[in-house]
Amino acid sequence: MSLPAMGNVREIPREGIERILIRGTNWLGDVIMSLPAVSAIRNTYPNARISVLAKPWVAELYQFCPAVDEVISYQAPGVHEGIRGKFRLARELRKRDFQLAILLQNAIEAAIITKLAGIPLRAGYNTDGRGLLLTHSVPRSKEITLVHQVHYYLHMVTELGCRSVETGVFLKVGEKERLMAEGIIKKRGLFGNGPLVGMAVGATYGPAKKWFPERFAALADKLVAEFDARIILMGSTQDKERATAVSGFMRRPSCDLTGETSLTEAIALIEGLNLFISNDSGLMHIAGALAVPTIAIFGSTNPTATSPLGENSMVIYKSADCSPCLKKTCPTDFRCMDSITVDDVYLPARQILAGQVAAGSVGKALEG
Repeated sequence: MSLPAMGNVREIPREGIERILIRGTNWLGDVIMSLPAVSAIRNTYPNARISVLAKPWVAELYQFCPAVDEVISYQAPGVHEGIRGKFRLARELRKRDFQLAILLQNAIEAAIITKLAGIPLRAGYNTDGRGLLLTHSVPRSKEITLVHQVHYYLHMVTELGCRSVETGVFLKVGEKERLMAEGIIKKRGLFGNGPLVGMAVGATYGPAKKWFPERFAALADKLVAEFDARIILMGSTQDKERATAVSGFMRRPSCDLTGETSLTEAIALIEGLNLFISNDSGLMHIAGALAVPTIAIFGSTNPTATSPLGENSMVIYKSADCSPCLKKTCPTDFRCMDSITVDDVYLPARQILAGQVAAGSVGKALEG
């Protein structure tokens, strides 16, 4: 999708830029959806050293991005917390002598820090009142806020003069990580020839994004019965209670790794899956970026804006007159999720595991 050029944006120079700082986004899904923009920056500056400033909980993810040379940890909470911490971070960045900062994060804080760091060229959306702190400012129109987040970030960097790439490897798992995943699978006794199916049964932000535990369990049981599937439940520590509920509803065994893996381990495990089934979550976006066949279940959130990357991804979404509401908790009857049956997810999953179609061929969305 291409958005109309604004026409009044000053492009950043292409020559003489050797050291670039990208202020990354703060959440897993946002990081994934910004990776095409990061790749566009790399495509425009193939010989520059590109560093990403990121919070610790997403820093590992950027290390899997081939377009990034270095990840700098923004430790807040930690040594970079508060006003003194921001000045400390700015001093650390100043020593690296960056020539250009591209701010994918929208907050004014990012512009203040890069200004204090003495970075001469500072570019990004003119959000949060930071336009005067930027040397190259991109207006954020209402139209831009309504598109998929991938296009939101891409629009910003292409307006600045970066050349986007039509296709590319946005995340790359190495042999070391693959061996790590194999070790975890063997240690947890996931032997057999059946397909590996990952399930992310939780999600951040609130319960309105979460399909029902008993339906995840029934779906898993059907996949085990037909394909001898090896089911792996995945997610953060905050998802443990939900995963325990799913395991309790299942009649067949599963492997619950929720809260037991690092982000690196989770990425390595997802890369080796035959299928990933998920609520709208950070792990869903990772699976899509790795081109793993992915079925994403949407309720309160908007698949037009945040569906997973990749041609091997599809969305299950039943439209309702109140969705997408973007609320944490459903104030009524949760019809958007209640209308999605076990078979709505099982039938495309069955086709994928049977090798009849790729996930993307099943259809990008199933709407009622």
